[in-house]
Amino acid sequence: MTRRILALIVGLALYGAGDALAIRAGLGVDPWTAFAQGLSLHTGIGVGWITNFVGLLVLLLWIPLRQRPGMGTVANILLLGTVMQATLAIVPPVEGIVVQFALLIGGTLLVALATGIYIGAGFGPGPRDGLMTGMNTRLGWPIWVCRAIVELTVLAIGWLLGGTVGIGTVIFALAIGPLVHLSMARFARVRHDGSAEASIAQSPIEGDSTAQTCPRQDSNLQPSD
Repeated sequence: MTRRILALIVGLALYGAGDALAIRAGLGVDPWTAFAQGLSLHTGIGVGWITNFVGLLVLLLWIPLRQRPGMGTVANILLLGTVMQATLAIVPPVEGIVVQFALLIGGTLLVALATGIYIGAGFGPGPRDGLMTGMNTRLGWPIWVCRAIVELTVLAIGWLLGGTVGIGTVIFALAIGPLVHLSMARFARVRHDGSAEASIAQSPIEGDSTAQTCPRQDSNLQPSD
């Protein structure tokens, strides 16, 4: 249990840091982060704090979907945006296409690595992933359809609000699924007896977020997040 809790905390922290690097790259971010960015621009509240707040609001949508949050759900809301905000305070904006792409790639790899770590802990999906899996359960729609509807909607709203949407958004969408798949295969759920059990989630989104194949809360849904 101690190892699993540590994996959950480390995974979510790395996820928040990876998202922050993608933001600093300035080339485009994933749908949920673009949404948070847009809200941040109009409220003056840090994008990390907005990410936490949005996670809490999304959790309320679980009620009609009859989803039950777990430790991982609560930790996601508390840690992901907080670490994102802290990282943004440390890493300044950058200039130059080479440096920007370096941060984008580094951030994407970090998010994929983090996803495999915290999903492997086995403490349940994050609020955004749970929303999509809940729609799948209650409405009977395929995960990829639920994910597409949710993520395209928040991406469009985020773009209209001024969130960063660009080549980075496309790269993240195409790369995160395969990368998370590899990460999840590497970081299998660690049992109390120390043995590892592979737990590769169904695809669609969580990817929970995208035309990418991400595992639930994994890469098939987003992260983020």
